[in-house]
Amino acid sequence: MTEISCFKAYDIRGKLNEQLDEDVAYRIGYAFATYLGAKKVVVGSDVRLTSEPLKFALAAGLMQGGAEVLDIGMAGTEEIYFATDHLNCDGGIEVTASHNPIDYNGMKLVREGSRPISGDTGLFTIKQMAEQLTMAEVEDGFYAYQAAPYDANAFLTGCGRLTAQALTAYGNYRSVSVMDAYVAHMLGYIDAPALKPLKLVVNAGNGAAGKALDAIEQGLQQAGAPVTFVKIHHQPDGTFPHGIPNPLLPESRADTANAVREHKADMGIAWDGDFDRCFLFDERGEFVEGYYIVGLLAQAFLNQVPGAGIIYDPRVYWNTEALVNEMGGIPIKSKTGHAFIKERMRAENAVYGGEMSAHHYFRDFAYCDSGMIPWLLVCDLLTKTAKPLSALVEERIAAYPSSGEINSVVDDADAALQRVMDSYAAQADVHDTTDGVGLEFGNWRFNLRKSNTEPVIRLNVESRGDAALVAEKTEALLALIRQ
Repeated sequence: MTEISCFKAYDIRGKLNEQLDEDVAYRIGYAFATYLGAKKVVVGSDVRLTSEPLKFALAAGLMQGGAEVLDIGMAGTEEIYFATDHLNCDGGIEVTASHNPIDYNGMKLVREGSRPISGDTGLFTIKQMAEQLTMAEVEDGFYAYQAAPYDANAFLTGCGRLTAQALTAYGNYRSVSVMDAYVAHMLGYIDAPALKPLKLVVNAGNGAAGKALDAIEQGLQQAGAPVTFVKIHHQPDGTFPHGIPNPLLPESRADTANAVREHKADMGIAWDGDFDRCFLFDERGEFVEGYYIVGLLAQAFLNQVPGAGIIYDPRVYWNTEALVNEMGGIPIKSKTGHAFIKERMRAENAVYGGEMSAHHYFRDFAYCDSGMIPWLLVCDLLTKTAKPLSALVEERIAAYPSSGEINSVVDDADAALQRVMDSYAAQADVHDTTDGVGLEFGNWRFNLRKSNTEPVIRLNVESRGDAALVAEKTEALLALIRQ
């Protein structure tokens, strides 16, 4: 049996040629199709040099497992979510490593209706089935389609053993496009002709966002929306000349912030590699924490759907909870993580779910996350409120200041957590174990979570209107955690 080590709790990620290569991709495709009994699967890939070779090998495995393969080409993860649902496919797979290092790649898998496949919903069964394929079975299937012998170095530069032509000749592989339908769906969240004139700096990070953004721009123009774009790092480039796109890292934000100031834009938007997350900058070039965007989007949806359910994660939530209550919505706390939030949204029929990590989920988007819908909704809010983005978030930051998520590497995460509990638990008014430990003390609270995969503790602190208290309590908690 071949051991495969690139399967994680929610997706597939691995180091190239050590954990993930074309043979492994073929095995995954075969196991995926067999496990689901899939007759039609949609695939796509991000801009990494190895993504297309991996996708073609994956497609060969899917075909050998009995599935027709519909390839939407270079795409973001949300385009796979959309295509899987829109084309009534039995499943969908995006080949992407998102913001991981350049020598990694991976896959995100969904089943019919774009429902997530994670560790407890079939992902590890697919892993076992992939491992149990014999080398003879791989060779009989995979190598039947190959156009060139395997060369590990060539693979890393984007030269794989398969081509689209070879797969097409086999008979159940074809290229398709859902871009027109995707753009129409995106623009359905806003009143595009009514938008006020807006100038937006957009930074695709040389990832997959540029192509989709161009199509959305064309749709806005055709609708008569007076929105102009200043594009930086726009062209897809799998060598990532400006660094791996991950705007969650402070060092990755300067180019967007500087462009906003230089061009006097109304807002800046930056995406990660597969653009399932977007990050916003106000008109002064200041980065807006994802936590406060959750509140803005909750407002946007409650304006459209009064009394709707809004899902949020338990790390920081007082701002979101207050806004939802003020607007007559139903605030619903869920465990962090896309599989948990999507499941809870379905159970509650919630219109929107948001995490502070900049993942935003939408009921009308098959309950999936999107990096394009959020900024469109914020454009709509800027129009309707006639306020700049800084004004919309500053009053919420002042009302509910937070520390942001702070990670601490520790020798013993359990011991660190126990030290904090010994010092704080007895004085807490509220104990919340939705995800990690959340303790409340009158006008301040914190959430502490252990990482599932590394010796890391994640801390979030927030208060009601007292930034100095947040700073004081954050310092005290970190000293205890890192003791």
